[in-house]
Amino acid sequence: VLGAALIAAASGLSMALGAFIAGLLLAETEYRREIEVTIEPFKGLLLGLFFVSVGAGLDLSLAASRPGLEFGIIAVFVIAKAAALYPLARGFGASAVTARNVALMLGPGGEFAFVLITAAVAGGVVDAASGRIVMVAAALSMVMIPLIGRLVARLAVRPRAPALLPLEALEAPPEDESHRVILVGFGRVGALIAEMLEVHKIPYIAVDSDASVIARARRQGRPAYFGDAARPEFLRRCGIETARALVVTMDLPRANEKVVEIARNLRPDITLVARARDAKHASILYDLGVTDAVPETVEASLQLSEAVLVDLGIPMGLVIASIHEKRDEYRKMLVASGATKRLPGVRRAKPEAH
Repeated sequence: VLGAALIAAASGLSMALGAFIAGLLLAETEYRREIEVTIEPFKGLLLGLFFVSVGAGLDLSLAASRPGLEFGIIAVFVIAKAAALYPLARGFGASAVTARNVALMLGPGGEFAFVLITAAVAGGVVDAASGRIVMVAAALSMVMIPLIGRLVARLAVRPRAPALLPLEALEAPPEDESHRVILVGFGRVGALIAEMLEVHKIPYIAVDSDASVIARARRQGRPAYFGDAARPEFLRRCGIETARALVVTMDLPRANEKVVEIARNLRPDITLVARARDAKHASILYDLGVTDAVPETVEASLQLSEAVLVDLGIPMGLVIASIHEKRDEYRKMLVASGATKRLPGVRRAKPEAH
C-alpha cells in the first residue's frame, strides 16, 4: 500500500489515490480476509482521525452567512447524483422502488468527497474559497442522510412479515467429535449423496440455508441442520476439525467456491469434494484446494455417451472401461489447468486411482 501510494505521488497523483488503488487490488487476492483481520483494530482509529481532521477544517460560519448558496449547492448535488444513480440501478436489474431508494440514499455526499475536494484545491483545479464552500455543502448533505432515510422509509412499501423458521429447522448441529461426512447443500444432489452414504453406513450431517429443505429432511429422519456453511464458526460447530470429508453440492458456483476456500483454510488435510458447474468452474475449485471437483456438464456427457454405446450393442464392460478412461483424462486435464497453486498440506486424489 505504501509503495503504491509513493508511486502515485511520484507520478503527480495523490498518495490517497495510490493507497485506494492498492486496496482495490488486495481485495481481489486470497489474502483479503487476513488483511481485514490485521487492519480491523486500526480502522476505527484512522477513520476517526480522518473525520476529526476534516471537521476541524470546516468553516461552518459559511452556512450561516450564505445559507442560500450552501443549500442550493446541496440541492443541485443531491439531484444530480440521484438522476445519475437511478438509471444505473435500473440498468443493473434493480426494481423501480429499489433504484429510487438507492438514488435518494446515495444522493448526498460521502467521505470520499472530502478527499476529492482537498486534492482539487491542492492541485489548483478549484480555488481555496470555493473549496471551503463545497466542503461545507458536502458535510451538511451527509448530516441530512438520516432525514432522507426517514423519507425513504415513508415512501417504501410495507414489507411482508418475515417467515418464521419451521420448528424442525431450529435444532443446532451436535457439538461432538464424530468422524462423519459433512454435506453442504441438501437439494436433489445432496440428498442422493446422503442415500449412498446411508447404504454404506457412513455417518453424515447435512446443512442447508433453506429452512424448508431442512424441515422436510428432518421430518424424514435425516440428520439435517439449518445454517450458513460460509461462516467458519458454523463449520466448526458442525465438526469440521474431525470430519472425514466435506462435500459441497450447492447450486450457485460462487457459493461453492466460498465454502471450499473457508473449509480448506480451516482444515488443510480434509477430503474436500465439490460440485462444479462446468470444466472451467472445476479448474477454479481445484485451484482453491478441492480434492476432487465433479463438473455437471462433463458427467452428463459421459452418462449420455454410456447410454448411447450400450443401446448400440457395445458390451457393458468395454463401455464402462472407456467411460472411466475418459473421466480420468478429464480429471487430469482439470487438475493440471486449475491447480497451478498448491496449498501446503493438501492431499490430492490421484486421478488414475478412480
